[in-house]
Amino acid sequence: MMKKTTKFMLSMVATAIALSSSAAYAETQEDGINIGGAVRVNYAYKDYSEESKNKGGDFTFDMAAIKFDGKKGDWGLAAEYRFTSSTDYIKYGYGFYDIDPEWQLQLGITKVPFGNPGFISNSFWFGIPYYLGFEDDHDVGVKAIYESNGWQTDLAFFKNAEYGPTENKRYSTDLYSGTIAASGIEYHNEETNQFNVRQTYTTEYAGGSTTLGGSVQYGQIYNSKTGNNGDRYAVALHLDSSYQGWNLQLQAMQYEYDAADAVDANKIAVSVVSWQYEIASKGQAYSANIAKTFNTDWGSVKCYNDFGLMTPDVADDYADSMQNVTGCAISAGPTYTMVDFIMGKNMTFATANNDHVGLPEIGDDWDKRVNVSFGYYF
Repeated sequence: MMKKTTKFMLSMVATAIALSSSAAYAETQEDGINIGGAVRVNYAYKDYSEESKNKGGDFTFDMAAIKFDGKKGDWGLAAEYRFTSSTDYIKYGYGFYDIDPEWQLQLGITKVPFGNPGFISNSFWFGIPYYLGFEDDHDVGVKAIYESNGWQTDLAFFKNAEYGPTENKRYSTDLYSGTIAASGIEYHNEETNQFNVRQTYTTEYAGGSTTLGGSVQYGQIYNSKTGNNGDRYAVALHLDSSYQGWNLQLQAMQYEYDAADAVDANKIAVSVVSWQYEIASKGQAYSANIAKTFNTDWGSVKCYNDFGLMTPDVADDYADSMQNVTGCAISAGPTYTMVDFIMGKNMTFATANNDHVGLPEIGDDWDKRVNVSFGYYF
């Protein structure tokens, strides 16, 4: 059976989708639907795996994607579907309507407006909020976006996640309903009736810009076994500032999943990219990322360091989770390559024995791995 870390790499695509120049290689129309996509392969070396060390790592197919993006008049469409060696799934897919130059309405599988707009990470590996369900999440609902004079307001209602709660083939992290092998606990939770508000303000100046903002999220947790509802919330403050090629991202957030009729109120199950694991049901997550972009004659190189810390606020024996990613992203024509050195402590996907976030730690070590992602965008 394919290991969960391999499945993860076969499905993950980081900020290259948003940051690369893929749109330039899609079919361009002034008023119509553009078609583009990507093909990616991946090299992974895990210092904590004897098998990986003996083989010198693994070189695998990551994914292929097809994207549709464009509009006719005031109506538009945006969608992306991904194919890996083991599964396929939708990342997002929604229609939108430009009410006027300041307001846009979106309906479908659209991005949840929470945290730093875009990403709170630079690397292929994302930040800790992603593994908790709060970075680059996409759910089914309706969203209104207002933009004027540097202000942006996002208002959204999501009825549920993009797939059912028993499904683990998904791009972004959502609550999971099923049994977790590590603990043997069977969960019956699913997301429903979620409200989001995010307010940001961007000021521009010579050499760069700064975006400050705050986010609030509230929703219910339905227990399919008992029929009862719990609730959940998250709040965050975030900053994204750029100056002469430098970029600083800061974010602090608190969240709580208060599931009804929980077997263990200290933790809850989530799933993402064909895997499922447990996270502390309440805690804080802090992100601090710095990057520098160097322009060249053939493209650009962005080097970065992303650090994340999760502090659980539950039982005393639950431990902090940490992740640090140092790397560079290389853009050249239609290609985008990310070279990352990942260090993890008590962190899922980045450690040998701790397949969770914020639970009691097995051992007391930092594990290390190298990941190189090669992508061609068209």
